[in-house]
Amino acid sequence: MKILIRLPNWLGDVVMATAFVNAVKAEYPTAAIDVIIKKELNGTAALIPGINKVHPFSKQEYPGLAGVYRFGKTLKSEGYDIFLNLPHSLSSFVMAWATGARQRIGFRKEGGLFLLTKAVKKPIGLHRVDEYLYLLEAVTGKPVIQRTVALKADPTNTHNTIVVNFNSEASSRRMPVDKGQSIINALTTHFTELNFVFVGSPKEASFINSLLNGLDNQDRLRNEAGKTNLKGLAELMASAKAVLTTDSGPAHLANAVGVPTIVLFGAGDEKNTAPYNKTSLQVIRYGHLKCEPCVRNTCKLYGVPKCMEMLDEKRIIKALSLYLNYA
Repeated sequence: MKILIRLPNWLGDVVMATAFVNAVKAEYPTAAIDVIIKKELNGTAALIPGINKVHPFSKQEYPGLAGVYRFGKTLKSEGYDIFLNLPHSLSSFVMAWATGARQRIGFRKEGGLFLLTKAVKKPIGLHRVDEYLYLLEAVTGKPVIQRTVALKADPTNTHNTIVVNFNSEASSRRMPVDKGQSIINALTTHFTELNFVFVGSPKEASFINSLLNGLDNQDRLRNEAGKTNLKGLAELMASAKAVLTTDSGPAHLANAVGVPTIVLFGAGDEKNTAPYNKTSLQVIRYGHLKCEPCVRNTCKLYGVPKCMEMLDEKRIIKALSLYLNYA
């Protein structure tokens, strides 16, 4: 049997989908499991154990619905028995149909029902990991007991390091510069023997530069934004003592490789999208504003997200101290 899984389009969602991939492998132990993944996230697929073949998909190379159809047609010769679709979009349904897979299964969406052989009503209010697994349960009729989000990354030689990610695609989840500087100065003052490595995509490097400008203890701060690919980022995180991060894809990456992870939440709702593995995870939010969580990409009320500005440095230090054996 050959199974093709269309993974989601965002880093955090891809990481959360690893529980789904693992559950599919457990349900179909003799099947070859292939995946389709957004080309920019291709490095993540290499960290998921047990995948037979990876098909990177680029919207730039295959634009529009016609492009999606052409890409799907390139996979028709693979002869897939089952196409499991995790994105909730018409374009992903077109891709599934074009592959010619005998069974095409995904969440129901108006306009795409005829492209799937089985359309499942999307559940409301579940964590994203459980939402994906719900799809498999609807197919098999059996509950998924083992729910593990995991990536395999080999640690690098970095020691005595805290990895810091203050970025996010959404400004409502990104750390404001002034607040970030206050947190960093508090951390370097308290944790005098530790180095701090700041990560991000190439387009986030300038934000990190502005964040680090004029801070204390510059000799223990390093900007790696734009200098690592996803595999390298996972390896850097796996070797760190802990990761301090905003609500973002790298938060899920850190949690999945097993490093202690402290996540600073702003607009996002941790009930649905916090990193899934509760061991060595702490979620911190201010929690005293009536608008929390707003789940908006921009802060409509304050401009700069007040829920991030009001975070307590002492709580962050205490959370890190639990993993670092500091008083």
